Amino acid sequence: MSDLTSFIAELPKAELHVHHVGSASPRIVAELAARHEGRSPVPADPAALADYFAFRDFAHFIEVYLTVVDLIRDDEDVRTLTYEVARELARQRVRYAELTITPYSSVKRGIPAKAFCEAIEDARRGAAADFGIELRWCFDIPGEAGLPAAEETLRVALGEQPDGLISFGLGGPEIGVPRPQFKPYFDQARAAGLHSVPHAGETTGPETVWSAIRDLGAERIGHGISAAHDPELMAYLAGNGIPLEISPTSNLRTRAVATLDEHPLPALVAAGVPISINSDDPPMFGTSLVQEYAVAARLLGLDAHGVAGLARGAVTQSFLSPAGKEALLAEIDAYTSARA
Repeated sequence: MSDLTSFIAELPKAELHVHHVGSASPRIVAELAARHEGRSPVPADPAALADYFAFRDFAHFIEVYLTVVDLIRDDEDVRTLTYEVARELARQRVRYAELTITPYSSVKRGIPAKAFCEAIEDARRGAAADFGIELRWCFDIPGEAGLPAAEETLRVALGEQPDGLISFGLGGPEIGVPRPQFKPYFDQARAAGLHSVPHAGETTGPETVWSAIRDLGAERIGHGISAAHDPELMAYLAGNGIPLEISPTSNLRTRAVATLDEHPLPALVAAGVPISINSDDPPMFGTSLVQEYAVAARLLGLDAHGVAGLARGAVTQSFLSPAGKEALLAEIDAYTSARA
């Protein structure tokens, strides 16, 4: 397994489901907490963050996550966070990432939408030049904030139209947050050319995934692991090429699954459902994309060629340009030929 882990570490990769604030390293979180000490419950000691990030359940995860979101107080915080997230992804040989960003959370804290978008775009350009990584944005509605958040997220997306914006999403709790109410906002985003990538079926049943497809026009589903309980849904996902963005350790840490060995990833793959492997909120869950690939390799019984197949799948399921896909797939194949 050590040889396979080494192979994974250097394998060129794409990541399709990784959250902006949730990717802040302990160092960055601690620095921001120190900057706002006395006005935040987040520890300013990186060593104390492991205990702070011990989640009782999904609701507790959201509660803690929002305290970290509250550390992002101005556009310089946004720029620093984005650039540092790109640095960490690039260290893992991620060549392309679609970063899930929640502008509503920052705008409601007083950061102007224009300044917010300029900050992430400045970081995107800097990361491409300095780290060789291409970033794109999924603007995400925080479902717990309801329709006002949907309205504002759409306004920022269509009003500012940052160059890196490619998709429109829906995150946060699923329980008590029905998908159909967001249909008008997804309709407008899709009409403007944005792809639909809502979360669904992480902590709720298959009906939420069906709703994401039927009401929101989902082209990919964030998590979607409850689809494994519905053979008809798995057949639909497989037959229509709708991929699931799978993050095994995230599902374990939020108690969506009891153990990794009980994760439905093997059942989904056996049913022909397209999947990609992702890290979601890696520092909060004590993981990385490299570790998630290693977990997936164990669950699926993959060798190096199988792992390379996972990396190829993420590229083909991405919204990268055709030329970009071709180049990254060629890089994966060249690396695999040399190392596998």
